Amino acid sequence: MISILEQPPAEVIKNLQLLKDDLDIKLPSKQLDKNLLIATWNIRAFGNLTRKWNSNDDDSPKRDLHAILCIAEIIKRFDVIAIQEVKDNIRALRDTLKVLGSNWSLILTDVNKGKVGNGERMAYLFDTRRVQLSGLAGELVVPEEWEDSINDNALSKQFVRSPYAVSFKSGKHTFILVTLHILYGKNKKTRIPELRGIAKWLRDWAGNINAYHQDFIALGDFNIEERGDLLSETFLSEGLYVPPQLQNEKVTRSIFNKTKYYDQIAWFNSEDNGPKLSMEFINGGNYDFVNIALKNRMLTNNSLSWIISDHYPLWVEFKI
Repeated sequence: MISILEQPPAEVIKNLQLLKDDLDIKLPSKQLDKNLLIATWNIRAFGNLTRKWNSNDDDSPKRDLHAILCIAEIIKRFDVIAIQEVKDNIRALRDTLKVLGSNWSLILTDVNKGKVGNGERMAYLFDTRRVQLSGLAGELVVPEEWEDSINDNALSKQFVRSPYAVSFKSGKHTFILVTLHILYGKNKKTRIPELRGIAKWLRDWAGNINAYHQDFIALGDFNIEERGDLLSETFLSEGLYVPPQLQNEKVTRSIFNKTKYYDQIAWFNSEDNGPKLSMEFINGGNYDFVNIALKNRMLTNNSLSWIISDHYPLWVEFKI
C-alpha cells in the first residue's frame, strides 16, 4: 500500500509546483507578528481515500493521494482553517495532517448522527507556530426560552449540525471561531430559523462582558444562494458584518455555479457601543483551484468535486 509520505511520481510533483506558484501569486504570505490568515472550506465528503497517486473510474472513493497533497498545500497557506463535511472516517484528514507535518494540529467534533446530520464532523486545522488553542471549545445550543422569538418551535430539535466554537490565540489576540454548516433543506426559507438562532446566540455572547471572550468570527457553509440572500434577515439584522471583499460578485464559492454564495465569514463591527472585533481587517477572497490542481488529469468539474471539492476555500486576513 502506498504511503502519503512516499516520493510522488514526477507528474504529481510537477502539478504541485504549479499549484504552489499559483498560491504564491493569489494568496497573501504569512508574516511573523504582522498578519493572521483565517479560512473556511467545505471539502466535499472529506472521509475515506484511495491509496493511489491517481484514482481511476473503478475506484471508490475517488479522492486519492495526489488530491491530499493539493488539499494540504492549500491549507498550509492559512494559520487556521475551519473545515466542514469531515466524515466519520477520517482517513483523508489523517493523511492531510501527515503532509502538513508536526507543526500542525487538529481539533474536531464527534459525528452528527441521524440522516440529516449526514455523518459529518466540524474541524479546525491550525499552524501551532502561529496560532494556539486558548482554552474554550464547545457546541452551540439555543436556550428553550429563545425559540418563540426565533420562530415557533423552529429549533425544538436543536441544530442538525451543531455550530462548533473554539478559542484561539495569536500573539496578544484571543479570538473565537464559530464554524457552521447550515441544513440546506427543501428551500431557502427553511434555513432562516437556524441562521437566526445562531446569529442571536452570537450577539448575546458577544455582548456579555463576562463571557470567555467577545471577539467572534463566524465562518462556514451558510448555504446562502445569492449575494445578500438571507443575510439581511438573519446575520446582518443581529449586527454581524460581512466585508465588501467577500460580497464581491467575483468571489464565488461553488465550482459549479458562479452565482452561489454558500460560504461566508462574518464578525461584529459595531460603529457605536455594540460588539466589535478588535483585529483590523486587511483583505479577503476565495481561492479558485479548478484550472490548477490536478490540471494534468483533464478532469470534469464533477470528478474534481469528489477528488478535491465542490467549494472554493474562503479566506480573510487580519492585522495583528
